[in-house]
Amino acid sequence: MTVTPAHLRALANRAEALTAEVRALCDSTSIGSPEHDALAAARHAADWLARGAEDLLRSAQDLTAVQPQPCGMPWGVCPEHGNTLSSRAGVSTCRVCRRDWAYDRLGQPCREPVTWKVIDRSGVETRMCDGHVLGARAAAAGSTFIRLDQATAIRHGEGSPTV
Repeated sequence: MTVTPAHLRALANRAEALTAEVRALCDSTSIGSPEHDALAAARHAADWLARGAEDLLRSAQDLTAVQPQPCGMPWGVCPEHGNTLSSRAGVSTCRVCRRDWAYDRLGQPCREPVTWKVIDRSGVETRMCDGHVLGARAAAAGSTFIRLDQATAIRHGEGSPTV
């Protein structure tokens, strides 16, 4: 099973709901009653559940930061050669390297990891994979292409964008 940020957020929501339920149960007893004092451990458990929910949400954010984001362009490409796919009978083939995919890759959003930030002349930023950048370089004259692993170095003055 692959752990996703959505799984962690769902667990955090359940922990928050359980926290609220335990606190409501504990608050339903009168102060000074024997039940009120006996529920001290349950109140403590609710505090731990609340902290657990916060930790789960933090982990979801951390996981989002390290997982590669899919390109998401509305059509698939060959990751090495770009817009060179043909599809027939549910199978896609690169016309250059002859690699096959057993599904209509061309007709589905791109699942390759984002590796580039492309900024067009009007300042619109698009993130895309290596394969889509091959086509964008030819079609988007005047755009700035920044490899994402270079983005941090550029912000610190250690390099320049690839144009």
